[in-house]
Amino acid sequence: MHVGVESESGLIHSVETTAANVHDLTPAAELVHGEETVVYADAGYQGIEKRPEMQSRCIGFRVAMRPGKRRALSDTPEGRVDDLIETAKAHFRSKVEHPFRVIKRQFGFQKTRLRGMLKNSCKVKVLAALSNLFMARHQLLCRT
Repeated sequence: MHVGVESESGLIHSVETTAANVHDLTPAAELVHGEETVVYADAGYQGIEKRPEMQSRCIGFRVAMRPGKRRALSDTPEGRVDDLIETAKAHFRSKVEHPFRVIKRQFGFQKTRLRGMLKNSCKVKVLAALSNLFMARHQLLCRT
């Protein structure tokens, strides 16, 4: 399950499901809706700016450093600045993890059984919509 999340609201705007053996970069173009100026991604999206489908878009990519490379940062002022930059990136990326928490904990969807990609894709999209409703429930209830 790959999701695109709005940074302000934390709501899911796009969902793609792939088999487990498909790399994270493959569905990345479908997760971007076109109005983004900056995209924050985890280390699995290293090299996304070099992909042909992404080069024509005017998007700034902030991709996380690989964990081993981050652990190897030196204890110099430059290394500490790089670590602070990675921490700032992690704060933005945490918005993406919250919908996964809602899907797993509130709705109990922790493991996927082999039911076929189409059935799993439908279930994941319904869970993403329910997750959005769950996360926006306070704003929705205040308007009535």
